[in-house]
Amino acid sequence: MRFFNRGQRSLFGEILDWMLTPLLLLVPVSISVTWLVAQGIANRPFDRALEYNVQTLGTLVTVQGGSVQFYLPQPTRDIMRADDTDHVYYQVRNAEGDLLGGDADLPPPPDDESPSNERVLIREDRMRDETVRVAYTWVQPRLPGAGLVLVQVAETRRKQEVLATEIIKGVLLPQFAILPLAILLIWLALVRGIKPLSELEDRIRERKSDDLSPLDDSAVPVEVAPLVASVNGLLRRLNETIATQRRFLADAAHQLKTPLAGLRMQADLAQRQGASAEDLKQSLKQIGRASIRATHTVNQLLALARAEGGGVAVARQSCDLARITIEVVREAVPRAIERRIDLGYDGVEAGASGVMIQGNPTLLKELVRNLIDNAINYTPSSSERPGVITARVLSDPFGRITLLQVEDSGPGIAEHERELVFQPFYRVLGNEADGSGLGLPIVMEIARHHNASVELGDARPDRQPRGALFSVRFQTS
Repeated sequence: MRFFNRGQRSLFGEILDWMLTPLLLLVPVSISVTWLVAQGIANRPFDRALEYNVQTLGTLVTVQGGSVQFYLPQPTRDIMRADDTDHVYYQVRNAEGDLLGGDADLPPPPDDESPSNERVLIREDRMRDETVRVAYTWVQPRLPGAGLVLVQVAETRRKQEVLATEIIKGVLLPQFAILPLAILLIWLALVRGIKPLSELEDRIRERKSDDLSPLDDSAVPVEVAPLVASVNGLLRRLNETIATQRRFLADAAHQLKTPLAGLRMQADLAQRQGASAEDLKQSLKQIGRASIRATHTVNQLLALARAEGGGVAVARQSCDLARITIEVVREAVPRAIERRIDLGYDGVEAGASGVMIQGNPTLLKELVRNLIDNAINYTPSSSERPGVITARVLSDPFGRITLLQVEDSGPGIAEHERELVFQPFYRVLGNEADGSGLGLPIVMEIARHHNASVELGDARPDRQPRGALFSVRFQTS
């Protein structure tokens, strides 16, 4: 049964269907059961009357002149026949089947039933095209050697049917009157039950578009509380995403302001009157450096936005971390040579056991590149004392850990600044190295999306300079 037959499912309609369908299906079952019970109740008093009549007729079986006789006085016969509604029949037969009195056409008991004078039996049968209720028993005459005498009394069932009908009317008519009331009460109860959902809908509808505060789940039913909690989780994540976008726009505007201002200033200097060719060449050189810095900043901002936006959720695949690290080291060698830095790789070989992780190869390469670029930027080097940077990938098959390390011979990072360096645009004080302050935040975001942890420590705690050691731990399956 479908009260709400529509494309979009209605919770109200679903609950109403599942409550009313069993109720309405039980109506015919209730009618059938009531009819059977009414028949049993109606038969009981008339059966007792038939049993009494059979027992009375049994006392009229006598022995006279050495034979079994049956004599029914006229007053008793008139009493048995005095019924304006039903017909009463009786029959008495001796052990040989001879009719001693009554109606000869009254059907005999079933053939498979053994005669017994212990109790009165009841059966239904047909006589003269009518259904009759028959009570019968066998009587033992006081004559030695005489067989059992069959005594039967039958009565049509009109009074029973009338009584059963009255019982059914008395039971079912109130049910038919109560059924619409029950449906109405169920309807009102459902309306009352889903009222908190309507109130929750009104509260959400009345909210302003910029209101991402959590919904109040104290006024909703327990069954709806998980749904509200899920919506609150979605609002919280949406709020974080919007905050990330706003922070990105603010950071981009702030970081691009300086190189763009430098470009404008150098262009103005190049256009001033009396500028020599050497001044023009110097201004163009400064414009080139500023444009490179602006390009690097834009690339870093885009990488940070991609990492914070959850771009790693797509295109995950099995990645060889050793192979990725070796490729990044090879790409960074020319820049390291230009700065007189000894850059190398020291770890397990590509394709070795335990270096395969699930992730995004593009972002993993970005993570390694930022660690190595950070080390190159902050590692002082000269021809007399060249800096040393080592990248390595280690595998722990027992702990199911793949470890990426980038170690440098720079001044290191003080303990009170080790958490700050992972914040966007933070720069270690007293350091003139070129950079945007976005490399390590990018590393942290990419690691977080790969369920990896980033640790920062001293590369050589017992020496000066102590150097910096960045460790990224990946879980392997």
